[in-house]
Amino acid sequence: MTTATQDPAPPAEDAPAGRRRRRGGGLGSYLLVRALLIIPTVFILVTTVFFLMRTTGDPITAALGGRLPADQLAERIREAGYDRPLLVQYLDYLGGLLRGDFGTTLSDRRPVTDVLVTYGAATLELTVYSMAVALLVGIPLGMVAARLRDRFPDAALRFFAIFCYATPVFFAGLLLKLVFSVWLGWLPVAGRVSTRGELQLTRGDTHTGIYLIDAISTGDGELVGEVLRYAVLPSLALGLLTAGVFLRLVRTNMIGTLGSGYVEAARSRGVAESRLVRKHAYRPALVPIITVIGLQIALVLSGAVLTETTFEWRGLGFQLGQYLQARDFVAVQGIVALLAVIVALTNFVVDVVAALIDPRVRYS
Repeated sequence: MTTATQDPAPPAEDAPAGRRRRRGGGLGSYLLVRALLIIPTVFILVTTVFFLMRTTGDPITAALGGRLPADQLAERIREAGYDRPLLVQYLDYLGGLLRGDFGTTLSDRRPVTDVLVTYGAATLELTVYSMAVALLVGIPLGMVAARLRDRFPDAALRFFAIFCYATPVFFAGLLLKLVFSVWLGWLPVAGRVSTRGELQLTRGDTHTGIYLIDAISTGDGELVGEVLRYAVLPSLALGLLTAGVFLRLVRTNMIGTLGSGYVEAARSRGVAESRLVRKHAYRPALVPIITVIGLQIALVLSGAVLTETTFEWRGLGFQLGQYLQARDFVAVQGIVALLAVIVALTNFVVDVVAALIDPRVRYS
């Protein structure tokens, strides 16, 4: 009598690895999907801006109507191609964007790419300063509010946070100028640097458009200090707007972390409260901050329009306001398209960082 033999069963698949494969892909697939999402995001925003700009007619008429005779206006419209069907103009605009051609401004006849390069560095510099203010103010104060929960300092800090993100940025800017420039005379009222400083930067060897880097390259400590003094008020006005969001977010997450099981276990072993905050609750509370930074970059860029106008900080936001007043829709489209790309790329970088530091992220 023969005994039936069974083939040995295949080795069991490692459960976590199997789950990762069934979810489809791990970190690489996740990053690929997030990168591909940049394309429809930018496409939708650029398309929306293009057609909204055309609701008032062609850009030539909007910018120059009433200032040119009818025959000259019609000739300008024909030369620019705005007498063609709207769909043809739209496809031509998309083709130009793919080639890196954002068009030519109507008010000063400059290539939009030249405008972006000239003024983009100033907006980048202000954005970095503002985010530094937001992080340096919001995170420590959020930790203090969480540790002193339901006490007077906590209530005062929560009120401060609400005041920061509920106050219009232009009003905060005017208030800061009134107090620190007009009444106290400590800081400059407007601009990025004095006229003398501009001349020194022009004579320097480095011309990045980021004044702090250019000033450092000159080796003149007084010029570096002047650049920083001019940056204080606009950075505070724009940075405090985001600091209020970070403060409340850190407070909420730290309170939740301090009440979690592993923190309670450490507390029961006699670990000091200050050590619990530094070693156990601090890092988990910062993970949501990283995921929110991308959204706050968009908020900072939108606030930069009013901030730069209030402080005459000649960046993209300031120029966008000028082009809107001149009804130069070609320039507006180009600046908005660039800002859309910046926001989309920033969100992608934030997603990558969050995926790398937070093991709870599911890659699908």
